[in-house]
Amino acid sequence: MKKILSAILVSSLLLLTGCQSAYYGAMEKVGIHKRDIMVDRVKAAKESQEEAQKQFSSALEEMQALLNHDGGELEVAYEKAKDEYESASDAADDVSGRIDKVESVAEALFDEWQNEIGEISKASLRQKSQTKLKQTERSYNQMLKSMRRAESKMAPVLTAMKDNMLYLKHNLNAQTIASIKGEFSSLQADISSLMNEMNRSIAESNKFISSMEP
Repeated sequence: MKKILSAILVSSLLLLTGCQSAYYGAMEKVGIHKRDIMVDRVKAAKESQEEAQKQFSSALEEMQALLNHDGGELEVAYEKAKDEYESASDAADDVSGRIDKVESVAEALFDEWQNEIGEISKASLRQKSQTKLKQTERSYNQMLKSMRRAESKMAPVLTAMKDNMLYLKHNLNAQTIASIKGEFSSLQADISSLMNEMNRSIAESNKFISSMEP
């Protein structure tokens, strides 16, 4: 059974790699190179982070409205907060997926670039291209680290939100809401930290995009 599972996994990985290679090859035939795809994916990742910022802010606002509820149906306020939490969770998933796509094309681009440097016969041009590659890799790695740091801060915030939503779900009354107000300031601080980290990541993305575009 283990051998069969291993074979399936290897086949899947080979298929995925082949699909990516075929995709990049097809795009190059119409004049869209890995560099162009990488810039587009970094832009998409940046936009997904901006959208996630909005969703986390909205979730925080609805939770605050729920905790400060002073009349009407608690159930309605709870459902609004729950919907915004779920939207924030979806937005976080989108951010992770976009970053993964950036990594995928970056690996392909840098491998191709390094291989093609070896095909340059003139030493001075080969050295210039190697220097440019290293500069681009450093800039990329700095941006990627910033993206991943921001991404890592989303999970704890979502966990705290989920805990609150589940706790309130079966105990939706004024007394229960009052009991978790003390935790809200901590959640506010975590989201503020997340927003700051995402702003840094977005700034790094803009910097990288500018360095890659003509």
